[in-house]
Amino acid sequence: MRCRKTMFDDGFYPHLTEGATLVGKPGIPMLMDLRNAQIPKDMIPFGKASSCKNKRQFVHFYSHDKVFSRVLTSTTKYLDLFKLYDGVITPDCSILINQAPCLQQTNVYMSRAVGFYLQKNGIPVIPNIRWGDESTYDFCFLGVPHNSIVCISTHGCLNDKRLRQVFKEGIPVMLDTISPRTVLVHGYMPDDVFAEYLNRTTFIRYPSEFERTHRKGG
Repeated sequence: MRCRKTMFDDGFYPHLTEGATLVGKPGIPMLMDLRNAQIPKDMIPFGKASSCKNKRQFVHFYSHDKVFSRVLTSTTKYLDLFKLYDGVITPDCSILINQAPCLQQTNVYMSRAVGFYLQKNGIPVIPNIRWGDESTYDFCFLGVPHNSIVCISTHGCLNDKRLRQVFKEGIPVMLDTISPRTVLVHGYMPDDVFAEYLNRTTFIRYPSEFERTHRKGG
């Protein structure tokens, strides 16, 4: 009797990380040199990338995980689409407070794995950085070269008091750990969260899709 093939029967798509150096205790794929990645002229959500005419943008994944899950499982299918654009922000796989550490580490792994694979195929990549509480600090910054451009998102992190504090506490840890030369911020940059860190590196803000839609609606 033949076993039925499942989605993850190949070990979380090992072709994505062929040739990668795995770092840290969880074995997170290390991204390659990021010098070919430039400051984005703008950003476009993955859900709109196939229909957008303006390709001088970076594709991002700041939306519910289910919207871009197919990119994690069928990355090769989207290479031609991504090559039309200036580059890609790596997938923003969720890291939830009180989520099992193995799932948090897997989401970091998949984000870096997709980024590494896109790099191997000539696509400029900017790593998305996502953290949870302090229990995630020993793995959530792994796989990102120091002194590079990185991207973070405040979308969905500021309305809840606890999430806002967790987000703010992670910013200096990120700066200390990977020393990014530029931090792109998708979403709002409130002073009470960012002001004390603005002298440590360059921050560049990009409006979220919610902001753009709301602005047009107004």
